[in-house]
Amino acid sequence: MLKWSKANAKTQRLNESCWAIARYLDGDRKVYSLDLSSGYSCPFAKACLSKAVVGEDGKRKIKDGPHNEFRCFSASQEAQYTGVYNLRKHNFDILKQNQDDWPLMYLALWKSMPTDAGVVRIHVAGDFFNENYLRAWIELANANHDVLFYAYTKSLKYWDTFVNEIPENLVLTASYGGRDDWMIDEYGFRSAKVVFSEAEAEELDLIIDHDDSHAANPTWRDEDFALLIHGTQPAGSDAAVALKELKGKGSYSKNNTSSLTNERSVV
Repeated sequence: MLKWSKANAKTQRLNESCWAIARYLDGDRKVYSLDLSSGYSCPFAKACLSKAVVGEDGKRKIKDGPHNEFRCFSASQEAQYTGVYNLRKHNFDILKQNQDDWPLMYLALWKSMPTDAGVVRIHVAGDFFNENYLRAWIELANANHDVLFYAYTKSLKYWDTFVNEIPENLVLTASYGGRDDWMIDEYGFRSAKVVFSEAEAEELDLIIDHDDSHAANPTWRDEDFALLIHGTQPAGSDAAVALKELKGKGSYSKNNTSSLTNERSVV
């Protein structure tokens, strides 16, 4: 059976974001995610490509891709926490066994999905690793209209294949930093971009999503947004410098959030 994860500190606040999301969490329904091995399940990752690699001594360490600009936070989790690494590898191994058969992947997702799921983030870690896998999720969303599904993805070729089959309760966001970024403008995909400062987001005229409300909200599915750099970054890198400067600001402050986010949260 696939193993689902409960909401993390970020996604558990979704029920406070807006009515369009909160209605999926009535009756004490909850937020879950289904996660895969970071990097290994991300065929189009580029700027954020990182993997937790097991060495000959059995210990895990981070290996960044050749074009890495900022380290994948979920890969860092897998390098640090054995339980997290094992759970995501378990899920990826099961799904890979049936990667050429979308009905079997759909069945694995359907049988294992928590009965009290109201909102599902598809992949805090991982991505749609082939067309069959994305189709399995589309069919799961079609079979559960009372559940809201959302995902960030760099698998834009697969999205384009099914662009006319995405149901209303499945909200996708193109994540900049992949090998096919050119498709975002060319095909008009809604997008998210990682920024190194709030000033950078303002220059790009993008609202920063601090709590996944922009990513999940079906009524904002056509609006681009930004994400602040987060996670552990390589020492001395531009990303590490930016992260240090952000500490205590915006979503990095326990008592402060962006005024733009507060404005949107009342919708």
